[in-house]
Amino acid sequence: MTTPLAARPLPATTFDQDERLRWVERISRLLDSQFQVPGTTWRFGIDPLMSLIPVVGGIPSLAISGVLILTMMRHGASGNLVARMVLNVLLDTIIGAIPVLGTIFDFTYKANDRNVRLLRRHYAEGKYRGSGKGLIALTLLVLIGIGGLALWGGYWLFRSVWEYFQ
Repeated sequence: MTTPLAARPLPATTFDQDERLRWVERISRLLDSQFQVPGTTWRFGIDPLMSLIPVVGGIPSLAISGVLILTMMRHGASGNLVARMVLNVLLDTIIGAIPVLGTIFDFTYKANDRNVRLLRRHYAEGKYRGSGKGLIALTLLVLIGIGGLALWGGYWLFRSVWEYFQ
């Protein structure tokens, strides 16, 4: 049985009115800017800490970033905005997979915080369009592909280093 139209909740008209988007912002903050270095304004999250784990450290971050993007898509992100978000995550994942340089990059780039800022600006400019369901499958495929490439690259790097020392 369907719910009468009058009983359905109205869609949020601002970023701060949508509980799921506030959840996205909280998770993004945890990943990218939860902790502050005492005596400075410099912040970091658990994403660069996870990247310290060789080969697989970036995979949890990629998965969480994918969930964040999918949630933002379901709550008004346009196709152009989603493409920019995926590029942010792609850049973070690819460069983040490079030993040492990638960890330094993860401490500074903060792809998830960038994506939340993009969506906030999108809402503030009144470009909210409703659901982005048409892009969800494509985005999932792209993120799965990125994850597969990251796994393959980590495996290749590990195997190359292992063979070098044999």
